[in-house]
Amino acid sequence: MNTVRAEIVPVWLRPLLALLLILSGLLPGTATAQRALSNGQYLYLPIYAFIQYGDLDNNGVARQLPVSSLVSIHNTDLDKSIRLLSARYFSTEGRFLRNFVSSPRILKPMETLEFLVQRRDVVGGSGANFVIQWESEVPVSPPLVQALHIEMQTNRSIVFTTDAVLIPR
Repeated sequence: MNTVRAEIVPVWLRPLLALLLILSGLLPGTATAQRALSNGQYLYLPIYAFIQYGDLDNNGVARQLPVSSLVSIHNTDLDKSIRLLSARYFSTEGRFLRNFVSSPRILKPMETLEFLVQRRDVVGGSGANFVIQWESEVPVSPPLVQALHIEMQTNRSIVFTTDAVLIPR
């Protein structure tokens, strides 16, 4: 079994690795609770309107790279529909920006609904997020909710995903 020894991982990288473990659902119980049959859930989806990178300038500000974010809500149930009640978008500061679902929307079995947060829409900031609320009349396989972040330029491309996590209620 391969083991990463703590001394090998630089100190500056440790918080990032811990965050990646949490977001990827590798901690005990996280993925299991989210995938159990359910009649409805609130899901938290982190997205990034821009990515901060590089060294801080003289004003203490890092460079910012805007990215587009494609939010996908996949109904993973083979037989049953789900009702999407809301997809509320919040800024880094927790300020409500808008609801991408103006009225409840039925997602048929295996159907996917997508929303695009455009590259030029940076109002959400580097810590923007969605709260997705859905329900079903009978227990179903919960939806898979992800965001695909993309920035493509001539000499480089950045692509990464984020996954929703269950908000216990």
